Amino acid sequence: MTDEQEHERVRPSGVWATAVGVARVRALETERENALFRDPLAQAFATAGGLGPGALSSPPPGDEAARRRRLGVAFSIVIRTKFLDDLLRHAVASAIRQVVLLGAGMDSRAFRMNWPAGTRLFEVDTAEPLDFKASVLRQERAVARCERITVPVDLRADWPGALTGAGHDPAVPTVWIAEGLLIYLPEDAVELLPARISARSAAGSRMGLTLGSRGVIERFGPDATPGSAASMWVSEMPDDPVGWLAGHGWEADSHTLRERAAAYGRPISTPPQREERPGGLISAVRR
Repeated sequence: MTDEQEHERVRPSGVWATAVGVARVRALETERENALFRDPLAQAFATAGGLGPGALSSPPPGDEAARRRRLGVAFSIVIRTKFLDDLLRHAVASAIRQVVLLGAGMDSRAFRMNWPAGTRLFEVDTAEPLDFKASVLRQERAVARCERITVPVDLRADWPGALTGAGHDPAVPTVWIAEGLLIYLPEDAVELLPARISARSAAGSRMGLTLGSRGVIERFGPDATPGSAASMWVSEMPDDPVGWLAGHGWEADSHTLRERAAAYGRPISTPPQREERPGGLISAVRR
């Protein structure tokens, strides 16, 4: 990378910096022989954000709880990535050709997945991560496998208007993805999101959400390092996520991390420490 490229790259900060950590987790998964997915761009995103190989700091020696928390978060990222990859494949197999990634971060699905001809993929996020991402994509000479459209807008602002302005057509079905997003949004923004999505979803549209499970902030938040992902979590899933989405016109299924991990051949060996509640991996169809 040239000095000019280094100078033009926006440095990760705040909530969107967590996307670089997610990229590092995806890069590590990609290196596994039995990887659940392969993300060839993940390491480039991580390295550009300061998380190259060996850059991750380890918990203090003897801090077993911190080590387990870190492994738990990384494991959840791997499982949710696979879950949403599968959801997207099923959506395009049902002839959906519009994809919207809300809070796209370092998502590289436009580049790493095979898309049918005519697919339009919209990446919605603030300008800073999109600019950072663009500089890495230029460096890697990455070529999207579909029509990729970036929409720089804050998800707390009028992102539906910006999305429409970028060419999204609400009259035809869309598959919506909100991965690792809602946990960072305040409660009022979480409540508003499905209403806004529903207003722009034709019948047959699909949606994939990941939600913070009940109690996750209480378990992870108090000991979270300032600036870490857990330190910025503010919202958990509703008690009844399926009913919540039904109220917005969606027929949803809720899956637990444990359930999906077992289905993917990565079973969680330890027994649940608390009663299993509705899961935070959500797939839904617009009625």
